[in-house]
Amino acid sequence: MSLVIAQDLCLSYGKKVLFDQDSFTLGPRDRVGLVGANGTGKSSLMKILAGVSQADSGTVQYSRKARAGYLPQEIAGLPDGTVVEAVMSTVPGRDAMEARLKETEAALAAATDEEDQLELSQSLADLHAELDDFENRYGRHHAERILKGLGFRDTDLAKPTSALSGGWRMRAALAGLLLQDPDLLLLDEPTNHLDVPTLTWFDDFMRRSNKALVLISHDKDFLNRQINRVVSLEVEGVREYAGNYDEYKRLRAEEKELLRARAEKVESRRAELQGFIDRFGAKATKARQAQSRAKMLEKLEKVQVLEERTSMKFRFPEVERSGRDVVTLEGITKRYGAQTIYDGLTGRVERGQRIAVVGANGAGKTTLLKMVAGELAPDTGTVTLGHNVVVGYYAQHHADKLNRQNTIIEEVRPLAADKPESYVRGVLGAFLFSGDEVEKPIGVLSGGERARVALAKLLLVPSNFLLMDEPTNHLDLDSAEMLIEALKGYGGTLLFVSHSRSFINGLASHVWEVADGKLTPHPGNLDDYLYHQQKLQQAAAEASALAAGQARGEKVASGPMTEKDRKRLEAEARQRRSVVEGPLKKEIAKLEARIAEVEAGQKEREAQLADPALYNDFARAKPLMDTHRASKEELEDLYARWEAAQEKLAEASASLG
Repeated sequence: MSLVIAQDLCLSYGKKVLFDQDSFTLGPRDRVGLVGANGTGKSSLMKILAGVSQADSGTVQYSRKARAGYLPQEIAGLPDGTVVEAVMSTVPGRDAMEARLKETEAALAAATDEEDQLELSQSLADLHAELDDFENRYGRHHAERILKGLGFRDTDLAKPTSALSGGWRMRAALAGLLLQDPDLLLLDEPTNHLDVPTLTWFDDFMRRSNKALVLISHDKDFLNRQINRVVSLEVEGVREYAGNYDEYKRLRAEEKELLRARAEKVESRRAELQGFIDRFGAKATKARQAQSRAKMLEKLEKVQVLEERTSMKFRFPEVERSGRDVVTLEGITKRYGAQTIYDGLTGRVERGQRIAVVGANGAGKTTLLKMVAGELAPDTGTVTLGHNVVVGYYAQHHADKLNRQNTIIEEVRPLAADKPESYVRGVLGAFLFSGDEVEKPIGVLSGGERARVALAKLLLVPSNFLLMDEPTNHLDLDSAEMLIEALKGYGGTLLFVSHSRSFINGLASHVWEVADGKLTPHPGNLDDYLYHQQKLQQAAAEASALAAGQARGEKVASGPMTEKDRKRLEAEARQRRSVVEGPLKKEIAKLEARIAEVEAGQKEREAQLADPALYNDFARAKPLMDTHRASKEELEDLYARWEAAQEKLAEASASLG
């Protein structure tokens, strides 16, 4: 059964055609990655699915009672009130339920007939039970849990929504959507404003969800972990592929190669037939054979090979070698008013390192890069660049500060005044600005196009120490992957901030964690850092277990924990986890097996019920319809039980650490 059916969608902007009679369906458990180059219509399609805008023609039909929740890249506003109240108010139905409760209470108070009183009392009890269930699913406790997972502190929950910055407003809007728990989540770049700790929580939360999802993201790792299907906006139209993003790329490449091979085979056959016709068509003895081959030529299929959109293709130029110490930070303090960002920060970047700066929003990641770049002075302490260090700095605000009156080539030309214009145009061409496009004014460019101009400026001034602050924001997935590949070949040193798991994992040799005004270095990429954090949490849990054992009077060895003690504690932890999680996992497995069995039966019955001839024999059709209806009800019950079991498993896992 389909959750959404999009049929014959057409959408154009002037001469640019985005969709031309395109159709697709979404199932109740589909988790779809919506992919395509910038400008192909991903956000436009998302808005059509959300009902925010309309296609020129075609229809989008939801199944009965299905609810969709939409998170755009930019939000218009939030409900008034405190953060937690605003998030709770996004759930539909609360006000109507409370109004019915007040009306029933008033009617009961005014009723004099005993029968009416009994009936109203029962209605009041039902309404209270309904409201209790509503509070359990959408109440304050659940709202606060989601908000804290998204990085809000206890003190933030009582803040008015009007006091939130843009990034935190987006998080609050996302919290509202997660609380609503709609049948279909439509998320357009939801990780843009999430720091690494919050992204980790959000990733886990979304992976536990069994609801349908349509996701746009430039983070390949995040996309791969969340989706089981891809809807891609290709040159030939909307295409669908099973699997995650990596599987889509593999299938697309295989399809391209198969079509190319088939096209070559057909063209070879075409040339062979045409050669025979040209050679023997005029000879009477071969005329019939030539005519036969002419008919065969007409019947040959026309193979349409896949046309790929152009994507960014560039590499960073060779750079001069810097000294071993690229930058040294000593005794750095930085405050904004009463808020202390850094207090006695020290750190050193060495030649060739690729360092990802991670930490919660507000910890000072961007401030750190600005101080290293010289855009911001520390209150105390020194930032010292090493011998022969040339800094290149890319930041989101640089793309926003481009001169809107300049054309693209006017904006970048002064950076390479000693080079011919053909060289500048060649660099711009690598960033998809070719021909007359370089004459476009900056003011008419999209966010992604302005980001590409800022990257092009970075290439025109070779530097051996790159500072990059969220470089993949506004880039499509292919462009983000191309940037990773280009940076892998970069010969200098890299210090960067990113919320993209794939970007950090693909590049980082070290991670700098900034928290509480200090900097803690870790070797490795993001996965290594997260693994280390997990081990620290396990060690803290073990220490807590030891302390609890001592408090109960249990014998605990003094001094450092031995390998034997560590293994014993790990075994005990596994045993506790097995006792709690084991039955839940078995129940989930049984439910999933039964769901698969019932869904297979439903699919078979739906094919039979789609045959109009069936209804000529009502005696045969009725039991089939009855079974289909009963199986549908069973499926709804199975889904509800599966969801409840998953929630219990998640809570049990969280309680066990």
